[in-house]
Amino acid sequence: MTALPSPPLGILVPLAEEAEALFALMRQDGATQTRRLGGRDYHSGSLFGRDCVLTLSRVGKVAAATATAGLVHEFGVGAVLNAGVAGGAAASVHVGDIVVGDAMLQHDLDARPIFPRFEVPLTGMSRFAADAVLGASLARATQAFLAEDLPALAPDIRAQFSLASPALHRGLVISGDRFVNGHADVAALRADVPDALAIEMESGAVAQVCHDYGVPFAVLRIISDSADDNAHVDFPRFLGLVASFYSHHIIRRFLQDDWSLGRATISA
Repeated sequence: MTALPSPPLGILVPLAEEAEALFALMRQDGATQTRRLGGRDYHSGSLFGRDCVLTLSRVGKVAAATATAGLVHEFGVGAVLNAGVAGGAAASVHVGDIVVGDAMLQHDLDARPIFPRFEVPLTGMSRFAADAVLGASLARATQAFLAEDLPALAPDIRAQFSLASPALHRGLVISGDRFVNGHADVAALRADVPDALAIEMESGAVAQVCHDYGVPFAVLRIISDSADDNAHVDFPRFLGLVASFYSHHIIRRFLQDDWSLGRATISA
């Protein structure tokens, strides 16, 4: 019997700084190949010992859907990890916390009266569940990060961003094609989707595409602001000093964890 290689993991990030940091780590891990497709670069190589295809989706649901379809159709990925920053939706979620998405919903999707609010037309679904195995692995990676890696983050950086005791949350992540940054908007979303933990602009589309093609997915979000009028004023600094540190260590632990993407065997 000859073992077939596992398909690669697709990694999708919305911001250039996030993609560049991960691509730099991929180059350190060995040779890479880059293919231009649909206006974006897909980087194939090894990341922390696992075969991956990394791409910058750019911001927004259509961009995320296009990038996800590229990963599935052109690179045959066995699963998709969508990672990045988000605003906190729940009052219990604070800057520096981490949300592992168990389900995704598009908060700006409204085809009433033909379909119920939030439901993706002709699917009968408004919430798309993330893969349980990958989600559990992300949660383990995050817990280990909080216990073992976070203490290495410089005290002055932790103080600057009030990272007193960051926590892991698991639950609903909501997406929409608008930047939510006002008290009124957040209050309305909390009333409409009271169990939402984080707000961003991509994972709902990633989830829908992955569901359509039967590809497991996972979502990791680092909370950069409270998604209201107090949204953090120094976002680039947070992205460079905090989010990149979080992503490096959580994704490293996730990729080194023991999960498989469809290993199979055939007769030699």
